[in-house]
Formats: sequence, structure tokens, C-alpha cells
Amino acid sequence: MNADKSVAQRLGRVLETVTRQSGRLPDTPEYGSWLLGKSTESQLRRRVRIQAILTVLILAINVLGIAVALVMVGVAIPVPSVFTDAPVWLTFGVSPAYILLALLLGTYWVTARTVRSMRWAIEERAPSREDQRNTFKAPWRVAKMLLILWGFGTALLTTLYGLVDTVFIPRFLFAVGFSGLVVATGCYLVTEFALRPVAAQALEAGPPPRRLAPGIMGRIMMVWLLGCGVPVIGILVIALFAVSLQNLTPTQFAVAIMILAVVTLVIGFILMWLLSWLTATPVRQVRTALKHVEDGDLDCNLVVFDGTELGELQRGFNTMVQGLKERERVRDLFGRHVGREVAALAEQQRPKLGGEERHAAVIFVDIIGSSQFVTGMPAVEVVELLNRFFAVVVEEIDRHHGFVNKFEGDAALAVFGAPVTLEHPEDEALAAARAIASRLEREVPECRAGIGVAAGQVVAGNVGAKERFEYTVIGEPVNEAARLCELAKSTPGGLVASSDTVAGATESESRHWTLGETVTLRGLDEPTRLAVPV
Repeated sequence: MNADKSVAQRLGRVLETVTRQSGRLPDTPEYGSWLLGKSTESQLRRRVRIQAILTVLILAINVLGIAVALVMVGVAIPVPSVFTDAPVWLTFGVSPAYILLALLLGTYWVTARTVRSMRWAIEERAPSREDQRNTFKAPWRVAKMLLILWGFGTALLTTLYGLVDTVFIPRFLFAVGFSGLVVATGCYLVTEFALRPVAAQALEAGPPPRRLAPGIMGRIMMVWLLGCGVPVIGILVIALFAVSLQNLTPTQFAVAIMILAVVTLVIGFILMWLLSWLTATPVRQVRTALKHVEDGDLDCNLVVFDGTELGELQRGFNTMVQGLKERERVRDLFGRHVGREVAALAEQQRPKLGGEERHAAVIFVDIIGSSQFVTGMPAVEVVELLNRFFAVVVEEIDRHHGFVNKFEGDAALAVFGAPVTLEHPEDEALAAARAIASRLEREVPECRAGIGVAAGQVVAGNVGAKERFEYTVIGEPVNEAARLCELAKSTPGGLVASSDTVAGATESESRHWTLGETVTLRGLDEPTRLAVPV
């Protein structure tokens, strides 16, 4: 029973993941880098990936920091020398031993503890508020642990070398301490990068606590302080000691300044590159997604993986897209109910009650003997047949720029020339009627219909009350088309138009029609001359 429940839970999570995946941007790294994988991969594989990335990057940054410290301690300030003026056991024994031990054990300690704090994600549990806090505190924890390691190393080496010569004290305090600060900052940034997949899961529970997310400005100021401010202070300290101690020649002092300047450029470039990349990748994703939206693709969704204002930008984009999709759904639904042209008109101007006189053509289509197959067929088959019938009617009316005004049971009323003005509404209506009659005979032979076409002056507009109204047309052409439709049911071909409608058409359309007898239609005072297709 428990096994079945576990399988069901895993299946539910898979379905949830697939649902989240639908709409993701194709050929775009979901977390801003292909190194971080996809959101569909297993949590175990993600754990291995994150630990590997953290180990490699933290190890590389620490090696770079050690190299910078060695250059500043041993080369930038050569007097007194750590190689000739300090005991061999200290320079070639204690110092390398601590560096190697801290580098290997420290890297393992930092990465293993960081990944363990993400156990909720590995166990595929929904993140609680505490889990979310632990996720966004992880980069700070990494920086703090590295500061502890480098701080202890700074205190140890400064003390040991200070016992040999007090002149070593400021050198080690600045060189090792500065390198430790830079390493901690760099590791903070790469930890934010490596933990993006877990941060994305944590952000599903809501935005991070504000005090745990430094924000873009906090990141920039931190990088400026360590990449520019501290090195400038170091140059100032070297100048002060060179002036006060008088132990450096002008050449040695110039070399020391040049080395520190190069270190500043390198460290500043690396930190600024990391900061710029972390800042740019979410913006690039939003820019790519916006391009998809501009092209009409609303089926896109961003993974929110940043805890700063950039994450709010990603979340805001997703909210915007959801709103646009809802708006398009409502617009499509509205257009299906009232017609595309009426919907477009309602969007352009605020609809209000009232109408206007328009010259328009009208088609009335009605099924012959509908009551017989309604009573003799199952309801499902009746609906399917009506849908096939009206599909032909709607397609041809749309193709000829008409507007299906309403469906009345098994009949339909279409208007040409309102609400969109047409140059030759009679042409479009007559051509649409011929096409409907031809297609119904071929595609829906079991459903015969009568089709009537008339044209003239109508009143078109919104009719009803302020709370509920609809766009419709009223006038003699509507009544005439309905009566012609009744007459067409007993006419070969099932299609009849008024002679006035054919007379108002251009030669290209009127040549397809021939005039017939004159009749007085029911409900009309004036006789009407009929026209049928040639």
C-alpha cells in the first residue's frame, strides 16, 4: 500500500514537472546556463551536478586567491623576504601544510554542508518557509565558512611571521586578509549561480525574505568595495609603510605598486565579470521571452531562479504572459460569440446602445425538414450534423468578409457590409451563397437547406439594455432574405436572391445569375422579382 502511494506521489510530481515544462522557451537554458541542466532531470542527478560545480569553482577561486596572496607576500614586498629572512620550517613547512589542508578539507566541508542543507529538494519535498530561508542563506554560509578558514590562516601566519619580524605583520594582514575577502566574495557569487535550480524550487513558495537577498545594488557595491576599494587602500598602506620604514628602494616600491595594480585589475575584472554575468542572464532570458511574445507566441514561461529584483522581473513577465493568455482566451471566446468584426469594433471603441443606417446584403440559411431528422436521430448525431452544416456556412461567410450575426436553431443570419463596410456587399453575399449551396451539396448531402439573399438599407447597431445587448441588423432586407429562404426550400438548387441584389452587384458576379418570375413574398407589400444561379 505504501509502495503504491509512493509511486502515485512520484507520478504526480512528474506530471507537475511536465505541466511546468509546457511553454518553456525552446533551445534556451532554463537557469541561464547549460551547466545547470534542465528542470526535468532527477533530483539525485541535480545534487551531483551542483556539488561538482561548487567543488570545481570554489577550488579554482581559492587557488587563485592563494596565488594572489603569495605574489603580494613574496614578490610585491621583497624586504624582509619570507624566503631568506624567515625560518625554513615556517615558509616551507607550516605555511604550505595549512594551505593544502585548508584547500582540500575546506572545499569538501563547504560544498558538502551546502548540499546537505538542500535536503528538502533532494527528497522532492515542497519547500517550507524555513527551507526557503536556508536556500537563500546558503551563499552567505559559504562566504562565512571561507572567511573563517582564511581568517584563521591570516591570524596564524601573521602571528608566526610577526614573532620573527614585526614588519611582516601588516604585510600578512593585508595580503592574506584581502585575498580571503576576495575569495569569499567570488565564492558567494558562484554559489548563487550553482544553486539556481534549487533557488527556482524555493521561489515557488514565494519571494525570498528581503534581508536575505542583497539585491542588485548590494551586489554591485560589494564587488566595488572588494574589487576597487580595498586594493586602493592596500596601495595607500604600502605607500605609508614605505615612507615610514624606508626599507624599500624606489624600484622596489614601483614594482610593488605595479604588482598590486595588476592584481587589482585581474581581481576586479573577474569579480565584475561574475557580477555582470549573474545580472545579465535573467535579463537575456526575459528579452528572449519578450521576442517570443512579440511574435505572437504566448506559450512561454520563465523559470524564476533569481532572488533579487531580477527574479521579480522574471515573475512579473510570467504574470504578464498569463494575463495576456487570459485576455486572448476571453477575446477569442468573445469573438466566437459575437463575431470577430464586432469584437474588434468593441475593442476599438466603447460599445453603446444605438444604431446607424448602413447599406448591406443579408443571407438567411435554414435547413429543410430539420424536425424530421431531429426526432429520428440521437441527439449526439444531430449536434454533429449541425456542426458540419454550420462549419461550411461560417467558413464561406468568413472567406467572403461577412459576419454571422446569429444562429437560430437550425438557421443562420449573415450580414455583409456591417459592422465592417464593404465596397460591394452584394458581390460578397451572392458569391458566398453560391459557394455555400455548392459545398453543402457535396460535403453535407444529407442536410438540404434553403438560402435567401437580399440587400438594401438596414439599421445596424447594439440593441438591448445597458446590462445586456447584442449587435444586430434590422430592416426590410432581413425580412426579405428570410422569406426568400422559405421560397428557396421548394426551389431547385435551394438558392434564391432578389433581383435588386443582383442588380447592385458588379458584372463579374451578376453574370452568374439569371432573373426569374415576380412574386409577392409573405409579409411584404411590394412584389419581388427573383433571381437564381445560372
